Amino acid sequence: MIGLNLQARPAGLQDRQAISSLIFYENHAHRHLDWRHPLDWLGSPYFWLMEENGRALAALACPPDPPGIAWMRLFAFGGQVSAVEAWSSLWELARGEIARRGGAQVAVIAMQGWMRELLARTEFDRLQSVVMLEWKGRPVLGPSLPTGVSLRPLAESDLPAAEQVDAEAFDPLWHISLDNLRRAFSQAIVATVIESQGHVLGYQLSTGKPLGAHLARLAVRKEAQGFGLGAALVADLVGQMRRRGAALITVNTQNDNHASLAVYRKMGFLRTGEEYPVFRYYVN
Repeated sequence: MIGLNLQARPAGLQDRQAISSLIFYENHAHRHLDWRHPLDWLGSPYFWLMEENGRALAALACPPDPPGIAWMRLFAFGGQVSAVEAWSSLWELARGEIARRGGAQVAVIAMQGWMRELLARTEFDRLQSVVMLEWKGRPVLGPSLPTGVSLRPLAESDLPAAEQVDAEAFDPLWHISLDNLRRAFSQAIVATVIESQGHVLGYQLSTGKPLGAHLARLAVRKEAQGFGLGAALVADLVGQMRRRGAALITVNTQNDNHASLAVYRKMGFLRTGEEYPVFRYYVN
């Protein structure tokens, strides 16, 4: 619990520098795999700061995006407090605020061992894991498309349709908001849609990285799944990156998303051995 010299309060824009120091200079900083920097969420709900005599000791942020889904986007603390003390105090406040605002699913991709150990001792349940795969220059057949289906570059005007595709394709926990989709699109080096008679059936969006690209989003509408459209999008991406001389494409997916894993294996992607547990808690 918070001691006599410690207090916790909602974080605001005025705390940017103090929280930045926590993130970059302390050894314990969990950051979500996000399209936005944690500091960009300042001023949002569920962003809390622990301090002592005006000095920032810990911060926790799980702002909802999309509504009802609150990923743990930041949890950082310095050496003056323990992980348990920082978490217990800030999570208690955030959980109360979430409950007052109507509840949400709160989820964490635990990248670091200390975060996994901490969450294993809480009320969060382990849901699944995120696994990493990579393609390293293996030849892939070009995209095979059903009659009446075509590929073209993704345009900004396609983003609302892509958001709908995403919502149909994934469990709500993994939906991406239109705002984050726009951010992702702005960072993409290759983005493609697959369509039929002007109706968007699926899309992929990939960002640049050293030696190649990262396949950040791949989604196909429920009604269009099972016809090889996901494989066609990946094959097209591989072809474009090979023509650019790329030697590496990475991707991550859930360990229980067997359809996606099958597509990636078919396209020559191999598991890297990296795997990160996903924890979830329902705040009612």
